[in-house]
Amino acid sequence: MKVIIYEEYGPPEVLKIEEMEKPAPKDNEVLIKVHATTVTATDCTFRIGEPFFSRLFTGIKKPKNKTLGSEFAGEIEAVGKDVKLFKLGDKVLGTTPGYGSYSQYICLPVEKSTIAKMPSNKNYEEAIACCDGFLTALPFLRDKGKIQEGTKVLIVGASGGVGSAAVQIAKHFGANVTGVCSTSSKDLVKSIGADKVIDYKK
Repeated sequence: MKVIIYEEYGPPEVLKIEEMEKPAPKDNEVLIKVHATTVTATDCTFRIGEPFFSRLFTGIKKPKNKTLGSEFAGEIEAVGKDVKLFKLGDKVLGTTPGYGSYSQYICLPVEKSTIAKMPSNKNYEEAIACCDGFLTALPFLRDKGKIQEGTKVLIVGASGGVGSAAVQIAKHFGANVTGVCSTSSKDLVKSIGADKVIDYKK
């Protein structure tokens, strides 16, 4: 299988494709054929190795984990004998407990990973787009903010990846949402559900 690796910090050119052995799932794992993944801001930070404190997670002199990528959309190709939630052929999306989704195949332990079945009306590219922003915004609004119908919510950066997800989640819970963004993003933020939009430039 093909895997994108990096063995030193730097620009995108440090990434290279290598052939590796296809993994086999353990009893509590699923083998996923990755059809789509993302390049997040964290991936870029870890690839570059800047700011320097990021190397506390990745390795001071060179990367400890050679494969980036934490989000995926794909199809389950094999299941371990203890796995009950998924079956062969299930289309899934999710995040890895670490990194490694820049690969044709990944094995993940079901109980330690965020894996869900894809909505039937979405393709892989559409499904993967929801992971980063929505999985970041949801626990803050639902679990920490205890958002509910009628709650007034101010979302700063409402046109970004996390912000635009937060607007939609807040509206789903019945909140009254004010989004803060730039002039050029006002129409976008309104179109995804914000009740009011504040142009921070004005």
